[in-house]
Amino acid sequence: MDKVLSGIRPTGFLHLGNYFGALRNFIKMQQENDCYFFIADYHSLTTHPTPTDLRSNVKNVLIDYLAAGLDPEKATIYIQSDLPEVCELSLLLSMNVYVGELQRVSSFKEKVRRQPNNVNAGLLSYPILMAADILVHRADKVPVGKDQEQHLEMTRDFAQRFNHIYGVDYFKLPVAYNFGQELVKIPGLDGSTKMSKSDNENSCVYLSDTPEVIKKKVMKAVTDSGPTEPNQPKPQAIENLFALMRAVSAPETVQFFEGEYNECRIRYGDMKKQLAADMTAFIAPIHERIMELRSNDEYLRKVIRNGAERAHASAAPTVRDVREIIGIKPL
Repeated sequence: MDKVLSGIRPTGFLHLGNYFGALRNFIKMQQENDCYFFIADYHSLTTHPTPTDLRSNVKNVLIDYLAAGLDPEKATIYIQSDLPEVCELSLLLSMNVYVGELQRVSSFKEKVRRQPNNVNAGLLSYPILMAADILVHRADKVPVGKDQEQHLEMTRDFAQRFNHIYGVDYFKLPVAYNFGQELVKIPGLDGSTKMSKSDNENSCVYLSDTPEVIKKKVMKAVTDSGPTEPNQPKPQAIENLFALMRAVSAPETVQFFEGEYNECRIRYGDMKKQLAADMTAFIAPIHERIMELRSNDEYLRKVIRNGAERAHASAAPTVRDVREIIGIKPL
């Protein structure tokens, strides 16, 4: 059975894009693999969240994970900061990582461009901590998005470099998890090609949103004045609406509005009302579970406590082995 590692930063609530892009596959993945899902609160510190926000965001992500279908009996779910071994391994790996290669990382250069007043050391060393997250469990596979492929490749480089320097064959070289199909990418309500709260919070529909909030967001979705000739290609914003509808609505509903568009009869207001209703129905079971979990702190503490114990049992032997390989041992 393969070990699989995945994490998400606690920056608020999970949205439909998270669910379709990752969680639905994660739910299946936990049936077939030894899975470790963690909430990456250390990683989130690069953006300097307030202590109150960080604490509430960690809880929100945990609740969304569980409500969406992750099972703590089948997978290990833990908070990154509950696993001190990841910090020690990150430090030990950093001794064999060079500043120049970190400065060439695409995501670091993008962060420097977007937030020039907050270019902190944590951003620069981000790939090392991410590598430690993966290697501390000696994971075989990691489900990553397109924007994280370079970080996974660097993890492989760090693992291979460690093996070479110390003349061992200790760390596995983890590979990207392939779900055997093209991953679904959910577009944003603002006309962007990806539903992302980091770019525009209003482009997202969250799993915790109420029906009233969902309708309000969808009715504000970007549209145009409508097609002027039959079978006209759809602009990005309109294609987004249809992509969202294909994700949550019945095939006959999508077919009806496709026909209305192609015949230049489309009424975007009607389409949005239908889309909002279908989104609400789709999210309803998850939303109901979220509401239940929010008031069950005892259960949440139990999940995290058990997850931390299991994560520690997996990680501690790795750090112990690495210390011995390096030569850090009692005199």
